[in-house]
Amino acid sequence: MFGLGFSASTAGTNYANVFSLPDTDSKSAYDLMEKAFPNTSGDTDTVVWKVDEGSVRDQAVRDRIRPVLDDIAKMHGVGAVTSPYDARGAAQVSKDGTIAYAQVTFVKRANEVPKELVQDVLDTAQGADRAGLQVELGGQAIQRVQEPPQGLSEGVGIVAAAIVLFLAFGSFFAMTLPIAIAVFGVGTGLFATQLLSHTTDVPDIAPLLASLIGLGVGIDYALFIVTRHRKGIQRGLDPEEAAVTALNTSGRAVLFAGGTVCIALAGMLVTRLRFLDGVVIGTSLTVVLSVLAATTLLPALLGFLGPRVLSRRQRRRLAAQGPEPEGASGLAARWSTAVQKRPRRTAALALVFMAVLAVPVLSLRLGATDQGNDDASTTTRKAYDLLAEGFGPGFNGPLQVVTEGGETSALVKGLQDTPGVARVAALPPAQGVTVIQVVPTTSPQSVRTDRLIDRLRDDVIPAAGVEAHVGGVTAVSKDFSTVTGDRLPLFIATIIGLGFLLLLVAFRSLVVPLTAALMNLIAAAASFGVLVAIFQWGWGLELLGLGKEGPINAFLPVIMLSLLFGLSMDYQVFLVSRMHEEWVHTRDNARAVRVGLAETSRVINSAALIMVCVFMAFVLSGDSGAAMAGVGLAAAVALDAFILRTALVPAAMHLLGDSNWWLPKGLEKRLPHLAVEPKEEAAPSAEARAGGSASAVHGFVRTADGEPVAGAAVTLLSGGGRQLDRVESLADGSYIVSVPAPGKYLLATTAPTYGSRARHVDVGEGPLVYDVELVEGEVDAVN
Repeated sequence: MFGLGFSASTAGTNYANVFSLPDTDSKSAYDLMEKAFPNTSGDTDTVVWKVDEGSVRDQAVRDRIRPVLDDIAKMHGVGAVTSPYDARGAAQVSKDGTIAYAQVTFVKRANEVPKELVQDVLDTAQGADRAGLQVELGGQAIQRVQEPPQGLSEGVGIVAAAIVLFLAFGSFFAMTLPIAIAVFGVGTGLFATQLLSHTTDVPDIAPLLASLIGLGVGIDYALFIVTRHRKGIQRGLDPEEAAVTALNTSGRAVLFAGGTVCIALAGMLVTRLRFLDGVVIGTSLTVVLSVLAATTLLPALLGFLGPRVLSRRQRRRLAAQGPEPEGASGLAARWSTAVQKRPRRTAALALVFMAVLAVPVLSLRLGATDQGNDDASTTTRKAYDLLAEGFGPGFNGPLQVVTEGGETSALVKGLQDTPGVARVAALPPAQGVTVIQVVPTTSPQSVRTDRLIDRLRDDVIPAAGVEAHVGGVTAVSKDFSTVTGDRLPLFIATIIGLGFLLLLVAFRSLVVPLTAALMNLIAAAASFGVLVAIFQWGWGLELLGLGKEGPINAFLPVIMLSLLFGLSMDYQVFLVSRMHEEWVHTRDNARAVRVGLAETSRVINSAALIMVCVFMAFVLSGDSGAAMAGVGLAAAVALDAFILRTALVPAAMHLLGDSNWWLPKGLEKRLPHLAVEPKEEAAPSAEARAGGSASAVHGFVRTADGEPVAGAAVTLLSGGGRQLDRVESLADGSYIVSVPAPGKYLLATTAPTYGSRARHVDVGEGPLVYDVELVEGEVDAVN
């Protein structure tokens, strides 16, 4: 990590936002403009000022603004300043004379302009501000210096995660481990992504998204392994053995979970949007390194800490009372039993709740946010509003109609006569290319502006008899939204299909991956419903300090669905792997679902709470795209963990019964063997069984008060999980199961209205008397 950090710091960054949309009209317009104006790559920002009384042309205003613009023009890194007080800038004054603007063109792109230079421009310009004269600045470079300090959102997320971990573990060392692993994984991932930015196009939002997903999965993966390790120590294993067991169980689940996240992220590649390629590289690399840290560095740290991974109180209790019994009790066990008793009601309530949240998704509109969506207190938002006030709403997103050769007078006339067009200005031709600036009467994010672009392309330009293309930021945004929407079904089908195949191989079941795919779609619909209600309808935006409502960023569905499907699969893997582990040992679906939910719901909910804290912290990032992704993913993870995985999934699995684990025999033979759980122990060989005589285990099934339990299922299983005998207790609670030969077996007992028990029993030459006590609300586990 230190080597990567040194190399990355030495090399610096070379992030590039490449919005390449082949075969689109805006891309054709961009190519022609690049041919005509090859030297206009620098970022152009705007200084806007407004007077309360009089005109911006008044001598007093001129004397205050002109020296400021001259000082900015002399700064190293500023290419040119176009002033409204020069002959070529006469049109940069509003009709009523109260608002004017100057254009500041830097010699580099916005992400390459030094922040010190931008801050100097900002401070110099706002130095002219006084009573009656308002000065604001807008543009991409200006927006960068408004962002909070780098690392603020990550730091807040880590602090929130540390609080949750300490409350869950009660141990400083146990709290520190998941955070250390996540920071290590994210750090190495960001350094590697920074180096890769010199060899491939990586957008500047990629490291932010990589931090967001890396912190979430890194803490979660370490949390699952540490939880299993602590449980092993509490049940009497020495630290080394507990670490091996945790890595052999939860560690396997982490590998599969990481694989599902990477597969979901790689699904973005099918959209063939170059902007997303760098996002895939940065986020996938960070996830892979987080998985490696959790499965290599973490076990080493667990071995180093030994029993100190437990709190002092837990260590004292372990020394005084001995190992804890294998089982789950408390709220998790009671909830698990409640779901088993009322699966239909639980499933119905969960579905209705998710359906209500999903309703707003029906009005989802993709587009692009701009500085008009910034917080009202920012100078970029104030500059945006001043320009809209002085020059019309469409001034902030002009269209560029680009044509090569030919007569353009008919085209200009047609554009001027088009409803929805405020102003038309044809620039002097260059290299045979003519650019016509078209200012709409509506804002860049308006639906009517989208319709105007369609009207220009479909009617106005063909009627003029010339070949022309509509470009500009607003047109690019519209084309990007259209392309994304068209390719979204293929993308969703790809990530669902790949996730289905992975779960099919992992759990050797057709129903489990089908259930997971359906739940992922439900989670996606509900989380996007929340996103639309907040960012598109504006519910709670002021409370969150996230500016003004607008369309959902066009690239967000692809990125968010990738992360959502990956994280949802994480929880599905952790939940179902524990159920499958119990199913392998007992072949009792009701028991497997109950035990799996009771043992994993608490850790899944803790992990989800940590992710929600991490994701919500990215509201502080200053980037609207990251804020949207953070809020959307926080909602998705909360709904997925607290509603789907702890209510709807187990309820559905109770209703489906043993068919959860059904797989056609022909498919069973063809599938590769990749197990999330450790390999099962072999069943007793024929020679071993022949070496001893048949025997039996018998006794009574009673409650804690000594009352007999009738109809309890008592199952005898081999060490490898093969069912040897199964009976139901009689009216007096008595039972008897046959044992093929002396040895060690597993006796599992479960009753619908009570908890469950599973104990290893050693059977000698004669029958073994073994009474079972069932306690309501307690779930015993097989590990």
